[in-house]
Amino acid sequence: MSIAVITGSGGLIGSETARFFADKGLDIVGVDNDMRRVFFGDEASTKKNRQALETHLSGYTHIDADIRDEDAMAALFKRYEKDIVCVVHCAAQPSHDWAASDPHMDFTINANGTLTLLELTRKHCPDAAFIFLSTNKVYGDTPNQLKLVEQETRWELDSENAWAEHGIDESMSIDGCMHSLFGASKASADLLVQEYGRYFGLKTACLRGGCLTGGGHAGAELHGFLSYLVKCAVNDRPYTVFGYKGKQVRDNIHSSDMAALIWTIFQNPRSAEVYNVGGSRHSNCSMLEAITECEKRTGRAMSWTYSEDARAGDHMWWISDIRRFQSHYPEWQYTYDIGAILDEIFDAESG
Repeated sequence: MSIAVITGSGGLIGSETARFFADKGLDIVGVDNDMRRVFFGDEASTKKNRQALETHLSGYTHIDADIRDEDAMAALFKRYEKDIVCVVHCAAQPSHDWAASDPHMDFTINANGTLTLLELTRKHCPDAAFIFLSTNKVYGDTPNQLKLVEQETRWELDSENAWAEHGIDESMSIDGCMHSLFGASKASADLLVQEYGRYFGLKTACLRGGCLTGGGHAGAELHGFLSYLVKCAVNDRPYTVFGYKGKQVRDNIHSSDMAALIWTIFQNPRSAEVYNVGGSRHSNCSMLEAITECEKRTGRAMSWTYSEDARAGDHMWWISDIRRFQSHYPEWQYTYDIGAILDEIFDAESG
């Protein structure tokens, strides 16, 4: 029996990865206690995804527990021991703004919870791959120090910058900047995952994602901008754009492309690797561009307002350079671009 333990299994990437790995023949142990509902309200609940996994996914076992609960996590790892071949750690508190409302909970989930999982992996299944969904927010607001050029609908990196053609790579410093409390807790976890690779030799990978999205995303105002934007567009709800003239740029990667990427790493895991992963130049948009695309699909103007108050630690421009990952795993390819992503989210929200 080969088991993948997936934390945050009811979330967007967790549920997508559970289905992908199950289709490849692995049994899945999913860990999710619907904290997303606590963070963002009923509309963001993962209950629907959990029920779908339990109903339709053969070989799926659900553990309704908090990753900070050392006893519950220890019981899981003791039960399956070396049958665990992969740990995909997706569970997190994912919002800048929410972190500031409860820094203690944010840090204990993102940092302490990750430490608990790493230590149990080292103790019970040290040969398992440990793949961690980190974030580009570990770089803090350093990207905002880059020279940007204002265009009609977006900010763009100055063409003379080495990152202009392909996006930002892993050489960007994570020091000397403001991260937001969320960014700090995720950076702590990111460093722990690296250290368990370097110090103890675990097969670890940190995936510093941009915007992860898709039709299965339960977007909320504080997290999941593209999904939430489409929700507002379809239901004619007001939407607020925060700062940077609405020209801030994000790259977006579809959840199924992320699941395939995670599977590719699992097939040939390395140790203490760090990858920037996102839509890259293949799939990105500004806020204004996303609003325009939504209006094209609904046939009406969106009801949106602008606030000068940019979110603390937020990025004006982020596009991931994924060439390092692709140099290690050239077989992986995108299947979605920004247009296809938006089409799927619209279909899901309209249905």
